[in-house]
Amino acid sequence: MPRWMPLPCNLPNLLSGLYLHIIFLLGSVCVACSDCTPEQLAAIMNCSKHERHARNYDYMEGGDVRIRQLFSRTQWFLTVDDYGNINGTQDPTNCYSILEVRTVSEGGVLAIKGVKSQYYISMNRTGLLQGKKIYNENCNFKEIFLENYFNAYSSVKWSTNGKEMFIALSQKGRPLRGKKTRREHITSHFIPMKCREEERTGV
Repeated sequence: MPRWMPLPCNLPNLLSGLYLHIIFLLGSVCVACSDCTPEQLAAIMNCSKHERHARNYDYMEGGDVRIRQLFSRTQWFLTVDDYGNINGTQDPTNCYSILEVRTVSEGGVLAIKGVKSQYYISMNRTGLLQGKKIYNENCNFKEIFLENYFNAYSSVKWSTNGKEMFIALSQKGRPLRGKKTRREHITSHFIPMKCREEERTGV
């Protein structure tokens, strides 16, 4: 018959330490998202870590909606706050980094809206990024799949001297004016991070 080995005498201490660590992690998330609704909190908890997903072209047609975090190559999550300000955060649990990405026409034309703030990201003729409560043509961006597996988002309506203007975050997480952006700049490169809930349902 197999002999049962005695449990280590310090097992209760190990379990206690693990329990406290879990409580600390959960507390940190709760503090960061204390002003979120249950739906917004669920979206945050379902968002995956920094990983590249297979590109899915299906959502480019038919007005489909996806919940995403846009993670910049400069290591910032794009946010839209309650005042319509566009910025970056390095906190993956930030409520304002959860974005609704909606296809509005063929050819990869999208509208991007903050789930919590309900502001659309827009760009004016000077390349300034700002939030708008009411959707208009300034809120349309073309999603461009780059060869380096990042995506770029250029204004559909506006350009400067015939050159595209992009959504971009600086190395300090600040939005850049479109006229200072280029497709090849890392400030214009983003990974759209998919949510695990969508992965499970095959969306």
